[in-house]
Amino acid sequence: MTKKSIYIEKMKTQLDELNASMNKLDAKTQQVKDDVSDMYQDEMRKMRHQSKLAVAKLDDMKTASEETWESMVTEMEKVRDAFTHSFHYFKSQV
Repeated sequence: MTKKSIYIEKMKTQLDELNASMNKLDAKTQQVKDDVSDMYQDEMRKMRHQSKLAVAKLDDMKTASEETWESMVTEMEKVRDAFTHSFHYFKSQV
């Protein structure tokens, strides 16, 4: 495996784990009272958007050449970190 494919697989695994945790958290919020549920649903929409951004960035990396993909690592990690931070903050509020 190349350095690029190892990195992409690692990042994909991290995003898959975050998405699975987010889905579990979403199920938990379904139990929240209706008056608070709207706020949680709004936050879930924001996190799903961040997830889509992260997946799109990862897809960009997959199609990048061996020469250029490393220049995308910093941006990918920023997107992943923002998603991770949002998830952990939201999880702490539930």
